[in-house]
Amino acid sequence: MAKRVFCIGNGESRKDFDLEKLRSHGKIYGCNALYRDFTPDHLSAVDMGIMHEIYNSGYCENNPTLFRDWNRMPGMMYENLLWAGKNYSDQDYELIKKEEVINSNERGECEEFVMHGSNLAGVVEILKKNKEREKKNINHTSIQVSWVTNTDKVKTINEIMGTDRGWATGPTSGFAACHFEKPDELFMIGHDLDSNTDKLNNVYKDTKNYGLSEAHKTACINWINQWKQLMIENSHITFYKVNTYANSEKDKISSTIKEWENLNVKYIDYTTLDKMLEL
Repeated sequence: MAKRVFCIGNGESRKDFDLEKLRSHGKIYGCNALYRDFTPDHLSAVDMGIMHEIYNSGYCENNPTLFRDWNRMPGMMYENLLWAGKNYSDQDYELIKKEEVINSNERGECEEFVMHGSNLAGVVEILKKNKEREKKNINHTSIQVSWVTNTDKVKTINEIMGTDRGWATGPTSGFAACHFEKPDELFMIGHDLDSNTDKLNNVYKDTKNYGLSEAHKTACINWINQWKQLMIENSHITFYKVNTYANSEKDKISSTIKEWENLNVKYIDYTTLDKMLEL
């Protein structure tokens, strides 16, 4: 029997699919906020806000996770990095508090931390220049801090790629799946790539660390090319792109991807996937 792995994206085509049915058929590799609703065998994230959200939720203590630029630093460096040697006025401190600039978990007994974002001097200047920020802006300027333990299950992309290629989360999770599982078949579920409309296609839109539903769709060419490179490097693996209508051309996400022509990829619908799982 072929060894299978399932890579779960957060495109809206997977909304009505029960991911639990996959557990007995192979390892499940997920992306970003999937952890809010479902615990995959492995989770990847590459953007600042969602990485710290995942870590600060406590998820990484028990679940294998892959992050980008997750560089641990000794606790004694925290104040210097945060404040950058600058003195702030009382008004500055009030602005920092009001805008909830620093997003951090509790330090507890942790001796190391990971920080992303500008130092406070930079953030305060941005906030002063932009006092009329739109209230609906979900991803506002902030400094992300995670105090980290010695027992978490986080690996960095560099540890498995050698040199981080700068790939998006979806293809990165695919790389991790191929690297760790050595599968014969890889199923891409919820990796819609294109959008059915000109609007953002993501099951977590309008939530923290995600864009707004009225935002324009994200360009998909980088995702397509990164998955293409992964397919080329793993020509012994059959990749299955799963969508509601396979590649029937009924909608944009069910179209044949010209960049993948003559590669080791097949298009199937959810009914076909269910039948394959029954075998």
